[in-house]
Amino acid sequence: MRLLNRSAGRLSRHRRGPLAGIAVLVLGLLMVGSLYAAFSPAQAQQAQSDADQAAKGRQLFLVGCAFCHGQNGEGIRTQNGNELAPPLVGVGAAAVDFQVGTGRMPMAQPGQQAPRKPTVYTDEEIAQLAAYVASLGPGPAVPTAQDYSTAGLSDAQKEEAIVRGGQIFLTNCTACHNFEGSGGAMPRGGYAPRIRGVPPKYIYEAMLTGPQAMDTFSNGNLSPEEKRDVIAYLGSLKEAPAYGGFGLGGLGPVPEGLAGWLIGIGALVGFAVWIAAHTTRSSKKKVEA
Repeated sequence: MRLLNRSAGRLSRHRRGPLAGIAVLVLGLLMVGSLYAAFSPAQAQQAQSDADQAAKGRQLFLVGCAFCHGQNGEGIRTQNGNELAPPLVGVGAAAVDFQVGTGRMPMAQPGQQAPRKPTVYTDEEIAQLAAYVASLGPGPAVPTAQDYSTAGLSDAQKEEAIVRGGQIFLTNCTACHNFEGSGGAMPRGGYAPRIRGVPPKYIYEAMLTGPQAMDTFSNGNLSPEEKRDVIAYLGSLKEAPAYGGFGLGGLGPVPEGLAGWLIGIGALVGFAVWIAAHTTRSSKKKVEA
C-alpha cells in the first residue's frame, strides 16, 4: 500500500509540473494530425497536385507571359505611364482559361482588342497556367459543365430557360453583340465578337470575367442560373429558322437596307432603263406626214 501511495503521489506531482501541460498538448496535436492524414489523404494529394500544377504553370508563365504581365503577374506600364498589360492578381483561373483557351493570349502585339486565333498551348498547359494565376489571388474558377448546361432539365424547364435567357440577352447584350449574337463595332477601335457557335464554357467565362471592353457580369449581377439561361438562348438560335428569308448574317437593318437599295431598287431602275431602251418610239417625220 505504501508503494502504491508513493507512486500515486509521484504521478500527481508530475501532472502538476510545468512540462506536463506542454507534453499533453503536443501529444494531442500529434494524434489529431495523424487522424487527419489518415482519414483525408485525398485532400492532401489534391493540394499537392494543385501545387505541382501551379509550379509548372509558373515556368510557362515566365517564358510566355512575364514580358508583358511581369514576373509575378503585377502588370507592366510603359515609360509614358500607359498600361502595357494589366495585373493578373485576382483575375482567377476562369480568365486565363478564356483568354488562352480561345487563342487571344498571348497577343501578337498590344492593341485595343485581342482577336480570337488558334491556341498556342495545349489543354494541360492551359490548366497549369490557370492554376498558377489562381495562386496569385482569389478569383473566379473555371466553370464545370453543370454550370452552363441544361442537360439535367426537363423539356419544359429547357423552354423556360430559353425564354428567360432571351429576355436577359435582349436587355443586356444586344447593344453590342447584335440581336442574333453576330457581333458588331465598338468605339475606339474595339468590337464585340460573334458569339454564335462559341463553346458554352467560353461564353460563361466571358460573362464571369468581362474580357476587353465587355462588362463583368459576376454572380452578384447575373446568377449562375441566369448565365446558363443566356447560353441556352444562344444555343437555340442555331435551330431557329430565318422567317425573313436571307438574313445577311443577321447583322441588322443597316446591311439589309443597303442590300435593299443596291439590289432591290437598283434592279428596278435597271429594268426601267431596259424597258425604255426597247420601247417602240414614234419619229418626228411620221408625225409631220
